Amino acid sequence: MSDALIETKNLSKSFNEGELLVEVLKGIDLIIKSNQSIAIIGTSGSGKSTLLHLLGGLDMPDKGEVFINNKNMGKLNDKQRGELRNQYLGFVYQFHHLLDEFTALENIAMPLLIRRDNKEESLDKASNLLNKVGLSKRAQHKPGELSGGERQRAAIARALVTEPTCILADEPTGNLDEKTAEQVFELILELNQSLGTSLIMVTHNMSLSRRADRVLKLKEGFLEEQ
Repeated sequence: MSDALIETKNLSKSFNEGELLVEVLKGIDLIIKSNQSIAIIGTSGSGKSTLLHLLGGLDMPDKGEVFINNKNMGKLNDKQRGELRNQYLGFVYQFHHLLDEFTALENIAMPLLIRRDNKEESLDKASNLLNKVGLSKRAQHKPGELSGGERQRAAIARALVTEPTCILADEPTGNLDEKTAEQVFELILELNQSLGTSLIMVTHNMSLSRRADRVLKLKEGFLEEQ
């Protein structure tokens, strides 16, 4: 049994572009352990988001395997993969994807409510995380009443509410101005360390990426340690 939180073996993925078959990933081997922060960099179209989707079981590889907590994602059905994601992973995207009709507190509690956890306990957990991300005074505000940085902080809290062992973040500061991006990134790293949650982040921001424990560059289908 491996002590890896996430492990990939010979991970490959191709896409059709017209009559052309484009190999995006060409046999990725990667081991991610607990409490690590990893930044994945690369040019646009190099396959960074594709890799993140495969790591999270949101898409399946053409060849190779992804293991989460020693469970082979390729041998699970859709329902089992969803349960594994809900148990071990949290997702943060470039766009916050908050639900407009719900308050910040309700949005953060949503993953727990969807899996039918106790409502009062779910809202308590959400409230604690709101405090951690500095939004306790905005609990009853809806997304339209929050700034871009506040919405992204709420999205980070929502990703953490299930107490995942790993956060997968796809350009989490991409829609923010430089100062707000810096603040949000600091928050992600702080929570990564204080909560013992691993972080895998795709980013174009080189200065932010260098503050992760490891920086990996995706180039021509392969990962290179930087």
